[in-house]
Amino acid sequence: MNIDLPILWALVILFSVMMYVVMDGFDLGIGLLFPWFPEKEDRDVMMNTVAPVWDGNETWLVLGGAGLLAAFPLAYAVVLSAFYLPLMLMLIGLVFRGVAFEFRFKAPPERRKRWDIAFAAGSCVAAFFQGVTLGGFVQGVAVDAGRYSGGALDWLRPFPLFTGLGLMAAYLLLGSTWLVLKTEGELQQRARHLAQRAVWGLLAAIVLISLWTPLSLPDVARRWFSWPNLLWLSPVPLLVAISAWQLLRSLRTQAHWTPFLLTLLLIFLGYSGLGISLWPHVVPPGITIWEASSPPESQGFALIGALLVMPLVLIYTAFSYWVFRGKVRRGEGYHH
Repeated sequence: MNIDLPILWALVILFSVMMYVVMDGFDLGIGLLFPWFPEKEDRDVMMNTVAPVWDGNETWLVLGGAGLLAAFPLAYAVVLSAFYLPLMLMLIGLVFRGVAFEFRFKAPPERRKRWDIAFAAGSCVAAFFQGVTLGGFVQGVAVDAGRYSGGALDWLRPFPLFTGLGLMAAYLLLGSTWLVLKTEGELQQRARHLAQRAVWGLLAAIVLISLWTPLSLPDVARRWFSWPNLLWLSPVPLLVAISAWQLLRSLRTQAHWTPFLLTLLLIFLGYSGLGISLWPHVVPPGITIWEASSPPESQGFALIGALLVMPLVLIYTAFSYWVFRGKVRRGEGYHH
């Protein structure tokens, strides 16, 4: 039986990126929410909700990047050349956030404010430039003879910048619904209120990106609006509308789990829409997963390692979230 290794590797990388967006998204969202929670005690609780799990969440980013290098080296070279600056700024933001996370708890009271600013700023920079990279990738990368042929600032265009703001709205929604799940009292109620506003921000971003993309990219327009694709793909925007309505409804009640789960569904639907628009291109608009593939022997060897590592990471992740389940309260640990 012939196995299409490029498709398997594409699924592995797509899964890893989705896991990163979901799992690192909510703790980046915590940093984005800091300006709305100026009290030290609230910020302590917010950081304690993610303290046991935040560093493990970035494992999926490493796995996705390593998978791209192993399976699609041409795409890896082109993407890094095209987005070198935004990716470097993203990594700098992640470094600032990580350092601030650790130092904030150890700093004397008079210096804690600086680390709070560093944590919030690092989260904003990382989230924004992740979105910028995504937007530039969706709009297409200039390639000539297998090499990046554009300029260093080709990503500095309206659509990628708007996508950066859209991803920040998604992370804000993830962070606020995570707080609804993990906290209680006044902090939880404020998180509910912020989540309702973030839903509308994310919906606006989804609508504008969904209109902007097919209007500027004819191939995407043909993918979505040709027959019978229009019939088969119409459930995606319908499910987005239903999920958003149910999410707003759940935020007006005293539900704890439901808002976060519906946010995950909403982000998954948006991610699926992007996947449908771009498939099977690993570097839009012209390089497919088969054209960018490494030799089958290399892909097969690396795939064995990935399929051994991924279940272990999933088991460890599930175990850590189970151990640290429950609410986080002021001045206390976890309560089951």
